[in-house]
Amino acid sequence: MAGNSHGHTPAAWTGVIITFIGFCVAGAFMVMDDAVGFWVGIAVIFLGAVVGGIMRLMGLGQGRRRPSRTAASES
Repeated sequence: MAGNSHGHTPAAWTGVIITFIGFCVAGAFMVMDDAVGFWVGIAVIFLGAVVGGIMRLMGLGQGRRRPSRTAASES
């Protein structure tokens, strides 16, 4: 894993931070028995995924890698 940049991009960090905040909000409101707050937290979780995806499309994420060809796949 040390040879790649798995998750070390602004898009990944932003998506994870927003999602973590959503989990905290949903968990807190679940303990307080507040359904509306819980669902707001769930919405924030999905917002984190959307924001991370948009940032990736804007060029702030890790680019796609093309699979390398090996000698075994050529025969």
